[in-house]
Amino acid sequence: MMTDSATGTITSIEEAEHEPFMRRALELAERGLGLVAPNPLVGAVVVSDGGIVGEGWHRGPGTPHAEAMALSEAAGLARGATLYVTLEPCAHRGRTPPCAPAVVGAGIARVVTAVRDPNPLVDGRGFGILHDSGVDVREGVLARRGRRLIDGFAKHIRTGLPFVTLKMASSLDGRSAARDGSSRWITGEESRRDVHRLRAASGAVVVGAGTAVADDPSLTVRLDGYRGRPPVRVLVDGTGRTPSTGALFDRSAPTLVATTARARPGSFESWREAGADVQVLGEERVSLGRLMAHLGRDRGIQAVLIEGGPTLAWSAVEEGIVDRLVLYLAAKLIGGNQAPGVLGGTGIRTIDEALSVRIDEMEMLGGDVRLVGDVHRDR
Repeated sequence: MMTDSATGTITSIEEAEHEPFMRRALELAERGLGLVAPNPLVGAVVVSDGGIVGEGWHRGPGTPHAEAMALSEAAGLARGATLYVTLEPCAHRGRTPPCAPAVVGAGIARVVTAVRDPNPLVDGRGFGILHDSGVDVREGVLARRGRRLIDGFAKHIRTGLPFVTLKMASSLDGRSAARDGSSRWITGEESRRDVHRLRAASGAVVVGAGTAVADDPSLTVRLDGYRGRPPVRVLVDGTGRTPSTGALFDRSAPTLVATTARARPGSFESWREAGADVQVLGEERVSLGRLMAHLGRDRGIQAVLIEGGPTLAWSAVEEGIVDRLVLYLAAKLIGGNQAPGVLGGTGIRTIDEALSVRIDEMEMLGGDVRLVGDVHRDR
């Protein structure tokens, strides 16, 4: 047995031998960021005699699946080899043939996976085909990373709603800006680069009017080598505060404005003339629940990133739409009663009512601390 220094968990020597190949499969899968939706991210590696002989990753709907690519590259070396794949091989025909029978036909002796496919059309059926054909199947290697890879796909295919990540950044004392409102840059370059990775993994990025007016963000993905689609930029503005001349309306990416019936006259026309889609999703305030239903069920968006300020962040927490929290803590102290915190709104009444967050990850990004936690785990 051996201990993983990062997680403290004990794994068998056999599992430890599997992990390097599964890590490679996970890395390959991430090449599909921004390309594969509505399909899941998947990576695959064929290993023979301890070496990689074939690799593949899903590049988008209608293209060969990761397993098919890896098996094609491995060719005859696939017979008797081990296939490492981040997700259970599919068992149904869509735009491409099912993968499980292809794995059997290639002569693969063992399949090692991270997670089972949550799609009701698969969900164990792929494993069943492999078992019935005499293929040795191992499930659960680097399962947490595998689940993280498909969180949006998994929630959306079961509920029609997107998986929602709330991103926040603050000083060590919980301030999101100084008392004059300045907030650039609380965190360092590595944290800001990580936010772009979060955007790349999302179908939509949401901000409120306060952030849009104060920071004029573009909300685009700026990563070297990124080839995926830009996420939909979503502005939550219930009163019509945001002018249509800002970066959100530069037409470099699609923009949606979620507003209310009480928005000031002329706002709708101005936003639409700037190329934005405008949706009225509330009377007095924008319903974030209705917004998520619109994004998930009407637009097919599987993952949403909320990057708004304290007011929008609290509304998301209060309405119970947040699935995951990503918090960047900068090694700075700001202080002051006038400096805003990361959460605004009315807040909770008593400490007993506080929302519990299960912290799953903690790491250093340059001089910042990155915390990742899951919330609303009872849903």
